[in-house]
Amino acid sequence: MEIVINHKEYLEVLLTGRLDTTTSVELDSKMKETEIKEDLVVLDFTNLEYISSAGLRVLLSLKKTLEANGKALEIHNINEIVKEVFNVTGFINVLTIK
Repeated sequence: MEIVINHKEYLEVLLTGRLDTTTSVELDSKMKETEIKEDLVVLDFTNLEYISSAGLRVLLSLKKTLEANGKALEIHNINEIVKEVFNVTGFINVLTIK
């Protein structure tokens, strides 16, 4: 998986590939080592092909950490495969999806 981070008026995180057991550790580490000054973190899923339960756990952990620090998380540009996983797991109601 490729992770690209851009500091704009918000923190943009572009994900390409699969967010699964192996790559979720990479995303978790990358987000923990990134200094987040922005009030909003946007995960752009335009090129995300798949997400597993391990990926969902990382998203939930990130959301909780950000909210504890007065920041917000949004998920943008999800495809139908990822949207179906969000629907089945109930994450569609937990995360802000735009």
